[in-house]
Amino acid sequence: MLIPNPRATRSPYPATLRTILNVESGDESRAWLSNWVLISREPTPLWELPHAAAQLGVARLAVKDESLRSPLGSFKALGAPIALMRLIMRLLPTHDIAPKALIEGRHREQMSNLTVISATDGNHGKALAAAAQSIGCHCVIVLHANVSTEREQAIADYGARIVRIPGNYDESVEHAAQLASAHGWHVVSDTSYEGYEAIPRDVMQGYGTIAAEVIEQAGTARGEPAFTHVFVQGGVGGLAAGVASYLWEHYGVNRPRFIVVEPRQADCLYQSAIAGRAAQATGSVDSVMAGLACGETSPLAWKILEGCVDNFMLIEDEDAVAAMRTLAAGDGDGDDVPIVSGESGAAGLAGLAKLMQEPALAHAAGLDAQSRVLLISTEGATAPGVYAQLVGTHADTVAARRDEWLAQWAR
Repeated sequence: MLIPNPRATRSPYPATLRTILNVESGDESRAWLSNWVLISREPTPLWELPHAAAQLGVARLAVKDESLRSPLGSFKALGAPIALMRLIMRLLPTHDIAPKALIEGRHREQMSNLTVISATDGNHGKALAAAAQSIGCHCVIVLHANVSTEREQAIADYGARIVRIPGNYDESVEHAAQLASAHGWHVVSDTSYEGYEAIPRDVMQGYGTIAAEVIEQAGTARGEPAFTHVFVQGGVGGLAAGVASYLWEHYGVNRPRFIVVEPRQADCLYQSAIAGRAAQATGSVDSVMAGLACGETSPLAWKILEGCVDNFMLIEDEDAVAAMRTLAAGDGDGDDVPIVSGESGAAGLAGLAKLMQEPALAHAAGLDAQSRVLLISTEGATAPGVYAQLVGTHADTVAARRDEWLAQWAR
């Protein structure tokens, strides 16, 4: 369930990795994103959960709430738009296209003959569809059998054409590549493969915004990170690479400890740590954590992760559901804010709770009463019906209690 990564290092951020992801490009992406109407002008909240920290036995627990990043409801709003913008600027290098004008739709006429395509479990496809709609190009999204009709409709609402296939996520990735080749479309995927790295790199670079905001919000002392541990979701590895690379470059040898959390049946990063290379999952892949139900590691992301993730761990679907309910509840004394966190969003808390329940595992992960832990709630109720079924209450109800909590603490 928890394994160490023998390749993890405490060295400064390597120059070879800086050619893939770097703080400078991450900050540039953040500036570009600030011009998009669907991105909040304010950083997403970094909620402090003192009650949960005491219950779990750590000194500090904070949750970066990406549900409030955008009406899209997830961190994916940071990746797809940047990848699409950079793609267009590479395709039209002589047209002097400014990023701000592009995302504001002022090149809509030029974009009318461009079509982009991607496979998705839901959130990436919705973000790409929304970005394409803002920019003025066409978008095709390939969905596999396990993507809910609720998520399908949310993508279609942003004007994307939907293609449904049988099979799983990795088969939908392959189908999207085939359609792109046949029609002259451009794949905008968060998963890299041989000969396809520029766009996944751009997607990951957008995720550095999360790390940059955490540094500003949490503060540092004498160059030390505010958090000793960062739990981050797995998937194909893009989010983990985007966040970890930024923090690693910023803090160098003093970087926090990174722990990657995955569903047991979608363990591609866990298996990569064992094999020492980008590998495939060994399970069925299907998980209630839809955004993490990925069968193949992104090789580009793995180049980052193999040197900085200290531990990889697996959780069960029921662990994620329990964490969703914990976050939704807050606490009876009002110390902890209620948080709307979706199935994949709650995975970090699920992983932390599982480790703290077993002293030997907590020790192996370097967790103790002095630990300061950062979690990233990567999504809100992106499938409201599924959320209500799993948590036992509607997301709107939890959000209303969150707003009441905020009003109370503002007095």
